[in-house]
Amino acid sequence: MTRPAAGYGGQMAKRTSVGTIGKGRRGISTLGWALRGAAAGAAGTTALNAVTYLDMVVRGRGSSSTPEKTVEKLADKAHVQIPGDDETRQNRLQGLGPMTGLLAGVGVGVTVGLVRASGFRAQPLVGTLLTTLGVLVAANGPMTALGVTDPRTWSATDWLSDLVPHVVYGAVVKTTMDAFDRP
Repeated sequence: MTRPAAGYGGQMAKRTSVGTIGKGRRGISTLGWALRGAAAGAAGTTALNAVTYLDMVVRGRGSSSTPEKTVEKLADKAHVQIPGDDETRQNRLQGLGPMTGLLAGVGVGVTVGLVRASGFRAQPLVGTLLTTLGVLVAANGPMTALGVTDPRTWSATDWLSDLVPHVVYGAVVKTTMDAFDRP
C-alpha cells in the first residue's frame, strides 16, 4: 500500500513499507544530492575508521595489509609501476591502501546521494542495511576479485571485525543523509 508522504509534496511522493519514493519539493539538484552524499560518505568513513582503530586498541591487533596488497595487485593488472626503492615503494603502498577505503566510502556516499536525488528515501533500518551492503561490496569486492582475501574462509571474529565498522558506516551515512533532507 502506498500513500502520500507528508512533507514531500503530497501527490509527488508515495510512502511504502521500505521508504518514500518521489522527489517531493526539496528543490535540491542531483549534483547537490551527490555532494551531500559525498559528505555523508566521508562522515561514514571517518566513523568506520574510528571503530576499526578502537578495535585495534582494545584487542591489540595490527592493521590489515589487504588494502596495500589490493593496490599492488591492481597496479600489476594495470601494468603500472609504483616507483621507488623498496622502502619508498612500501611507504607509497601504505599511503595508497587507505586511499582505496576513502574512495569506496565517499563513492558509496555519492551513490546514496544519487539514489536520494532520484526520489527514494528508505526507512532507517532499510537504508542502513542497504548502505552497509553497498560499502561491504565496494570495500571487499575488489579484494575478493583479485584474490587478496576470501570471505568464505573468514572466522566469526574476522567477520565481526569487518561487519561492525561497516554497519556503523551505514548508520552514519543514513543518519547524515536524513539530516540533509530535513526542511
